[in-house]
Amino acid sequence: MVKRFVVVAGNIGCGKTSLTRLLSQQLEWDAFYESVDDNPYLADFYDDMRAWSFHLQVFFLGHRARTHLAICARRNSVIQDRSIYEDAHIFARALHDMKMLSLRDYRAYRELYDLVIETLPPPDLLVYLQASVPTLMERIGQRGRGIESGITADYLERLGALYAEWMEGFNLCPVLTVPADDLDFVEHDTHLQIISERILDKLQGKEEVVFPEM
Repeated sequence: MVKRFVVVAGNIGCGKTSLTRLLSQQLEWDAFYESVDDNPYLADFYDDMRAWSFHLQVFFLGHRARTHLAICARRNSVIQDRSIYEDAHIFARALHDMKMLSLRDYRAYRELYDLVIETLPPPDLLVYLQASVPTLMERIGQRGRGIESGITADYLERLGALYAEWMEGFNLCPVLTVPADDLDFVEHDTHLQIISERILDKLQGKEEVVFPEM
């Protein structure tokens, strides 16, 4: 059996963790989830973002690189909640754009990130969950996490623009974009089945061109 490594990417609240869990169950793949419980900088970061943003991003980079290598070393197929690439192209850049990460620190971080990425094998597929800001705000509100109470529509809009730019130039592996506004894979098994089948087709190199009726 061929081992597969798939990562699920997308904005805050788009459903990455739920999709990772459901697909791991359906496909019988190992699941790796984003963890914040063991992050020694997170509390300090939320108290003073300017002072601790560089430390936080460097910690995330090392943590995700170790996880990435551990996934590559496993024998079983794996699906991962959030990629290492998003830290640099989305969140570190957003912090820099918002004046929370200085240009000097941002450049130092990106130099380290680029060096690390050169050593990591790419995944077989990136699944990008694409959702509108109203959908994201609704889902963030529904899950009621205190740590997310300060997330604004403007911030999600900023992240969404960075995701769109990143996806435009991403070429490390094939990408499957899933319209998360239109598919409710948590409540509807048929929607989950559609995504699962498209992932397997994409991994096997299957593509179909459908022409509209004339």
